[in-house]
Amino acid sequence: MDTEAVRSFVRAAELGQLQHAADELGVTQQAVSKRIAALERELEVRLFTRTARGVELTLDGQAFLPHARSIVAGVERAVSAVRPGSRALRIDVLGLRSAQAVVLHDYWRSHPETNLDVVTLRVNDPRVAVAAVEAGDVDASFRTITDPATLPRHVRMLHAFDSPLELLVGPRHPLASARALTPLQLRKHRIWVPGIAPRSEWAEFYDQLATDFDLRIDAAGPHFGDEVLLDTLADSADVATLVGARDRYIWPTNHDLRRIPIVNPTLAYPLFLILPATNPHPGLRAVINHFGNLAALPTTTWRPSWAAHRDDGDAARTGR
Repeated sequence: MDTEAVRSFVRAAELGQLQHAADELGVTQQAVSKRIAALERELEVRLFTRTARGVELTLDGQAFLPHARSIVAGVERAVSAVRPGSRALRIDVLGLRSAQAVVLHDYWRSHPETNLDVVTLRVNDPRVAVAAVEAGDVDASFRTITDPATLPRHVRMLHAFDSPLELLVGPRHPLASARALTPLQLRKHRIWVPGIAPRSEWAEFYDQLATDFDLRIDAAGPHFGDEVLLDTLADSADVATLVGARDRYIWPTNHDLRRIPIVNPTLAYPLFLILPATNPHPGLRAVINHFGNLAALPTTTWRPSWAAHRDDGDAARTGR
């Protein structure tokens, strides 16, 4: 069924004149007449009778009107749900317990009037997320293209914030009593990060981290979920993992897991935001400004080499 014909019928019924409906819809009276005539042929009923004052609904027209109004309202809701600027700001994060989701939640708590939709694309290849931004499926994605020269010209990437890493261990681990640790103290300890996906940004991150600090990053085995990882750490005397300081993890109190900051230097995972190069969702600016208000990391912070390739977050926040 032609939804524009249904819309024309509703406006003509409400206004009582085809010309008034045409004026409101921005078309000619002839176009409205043709749309309604086509709708009547499809329904095989007469919807209007003509009078000296305009048009009046037939009994069939009166029966059809409330349903037609529902159709028009449904179409308008559907369009609003996907049109940038009118639908909710839709941002892709790696996980709902990730630092990205936590920071977005903090923003929303300060701005509860924001119509925000946080989603997870559940893809490892950042190029798939870039394609989703290009297609308008999401307004922005917390992903990183480590070689910005390969970015399509219709999208840009800006630095959002850095997530400092912590060592997560069980109570029997030899480092469990430390209040802070340096990267040098992590050498020779098994750091288990299961399920590192090839070609993902975090695969490159851990490769550089292991090389620069001579760390033993073990990616063996599939990732069966955070609960299994936390259970393993609680029972082990030699397995540790790395987590973001803002990442949200919940475990039973009897696990007695310890989150230990890493210092001198702080190890930081840089988080970037991919968004359209032109006409981004208007709600993004306030979110990006929120990132700029996060606490800065120490000057002695290690970041991977590709973090230097960044579209200045300061420029985005000031509108330059």
